[in-house]
Amino acid sequence: MNYLIGIDVGTSATKTVLFEEGGRVVASSSMEYPLYQPENGWAEQRPEDWREAVLKTLSQVVKESGVIKEDIRGIGISGQMHGLVMLDENNEVIRPSIIWCDQRTGAEVEDMLKIMPREAWIRITANPPLTGWTAAKILWVRKNEPDHYRRCRHILLPKDYIRYILTGVYATEVSDASGMQLLDVAKRCWSEEVLHKLDIDPKLLGSVFESCEVTGTLLPEIAAQTGLFAGTKVVGGAGDNAAAAVGTGVVRDGTAFTTIGTSGVVFAHSSQITIDPKGRVHTCCCAVPGAWHVMGVTQGAGLSLKWFKDNFCQDYIEEAQRQGVDVYDLINRKVARVKAGSDKLLYLPYLMGERTPHLDPDCRGVFFGLSAIHTKDHMLRAVMEGVSYSLSDCNDILKEMGIKVGQMMACGGGGKSPVWRQMLADMYDCEVKTVEQTEGPALGVAILAGVGCRIYESVEAACDVMITEDKSAGPEAGQAELYKKYHSLYKKLYEDLKDSYKQLASL
Repeated sequence: MNYLIGIDVGTSATKTVLFEEGGRVVASSSMEYPLYQPENGWAEQRPEDWREAVLKTLSQVVKESGVIKEDIRGIGISGQMHGLVMLDENNEVIRPSIIWCDQRTGAEVEDMLKIMPREAWIRITANPPLTGWTAAKILWVRKNEPDHYRRCRHILLPKDYIRYILTGVYATEVSDASGMQLLDVAKRCWSEEVLHKLDIDPKLLGSVFESCEVTGTLLPEIAAQTGLFAGTKVVGGAGDNAAAAVGTGVVRDGTAFTTIGTSGVVFAHSSQITIDPKGRVHTCCCAVPGAWHVMGVTQGAGLSLKWFKDNFCQDYIEEAQRQGVDVYDLINRKVARVKAGSDKLLYLPYLMGERTPHLDPDCRGVFFGLSAIHTKDHMLRAVMEGVSYSLSDCNDILKEMGIKVGQMMACGGGGKSPVWRQMLADMYDCEVKTVEQTEGPALGVAILAGVGCRIYESVEAACDVMITEDKSAGPEAGQAELYKKYHSLYKKLYEDLKDSYKQLASL
């Protein structure tokens, strides 16, 4: 029997999972670590914490499984995207990593737009300059911490720092590198034009691989420390969303997934590169060689429901505790009793501004249409519907770009909700499905490792073996038509309030 390991270096924790080649979980381990916010809007983590978590969880899954180490054929690594890791000439970390949600680089984004017009950035990197992406962070360090920048000899992404720890190789792969704003996304290589314009030495950057290519093998000292076999192959892996796509079987045209976590993502596979000239959605290389993905983001998805639950549902929290059930399961039962449309109540989920389709940091949440008929359950359903309208906005842009989705996979915490899945099916007008496997990114990169180790001939073939569909919801005609009318009003409300949001922000 062959075995594969998937490592997911997340923001809150690292999770390492050992799979048998058919996809069954053999052993799993996770370890949390802190996030540091030295100033308002900043977000940093210590790469050394990731290193400790990976080595500890690797050791635990190998020991717990009892698997013969030579049978563990390959390792794949997934990780949070966009983080900046800088190493000196001795390969020591120079400063804490500035991670994906850090917002300190507004001035650097403006600098990038002066260096090259927005249209040129979209043409080359497939996306406009963004505060959370890596290029702006490099410029920030060069401007504000020149001593650190002068010491820098290697620039890596979070998961690629782990690759260096495991293999001694400086490398990345196309899906994660797409989020640095330094890659020519169409050509799947570093952009000489961008690096020249930004005056970034290409020697600082690692080699670029496809996600399922072998990038190196385990160092003997790491093998000895973790109980693994020296020479175990480590493949390119993928950024977290690209890895989650593989882990849910979204690897062919016509397939997509929706994640409802704190934020929400609509992610579609495409064998052709497709770029939104307005920059409303992100286009990146995906983990399937020679293919891309397009991704829209709702900032306050599951966050909206959690915010409402935490602030207004203490009685439901207590009731759930008495019944011994999850409070979200209780909320789902309550919401299912309210008819579609929430009796003419709408919610705009802009608690944290919005990315897709508005790119508006100033918009804020709204309940519209409140009347004396409405109860807490109406408001809960309106929150879930409002998030679904926002995700439908993302899906509509994909359709506008010519990306046709025949089925949508649902994952994340919200994907477990049958009520939410039905809303999405009605609004997307397609089947919404789940898979039995719940390991997401860790499974995705284990699949990539299986391809790199030649256990499977392709990513698609590996997914056919290792992933099993579970639940499915199809659109209900009456509700789908009703939601179209409400969605039209939902979109109009943002346009009506856009100037008022700016006025509110200036108060």
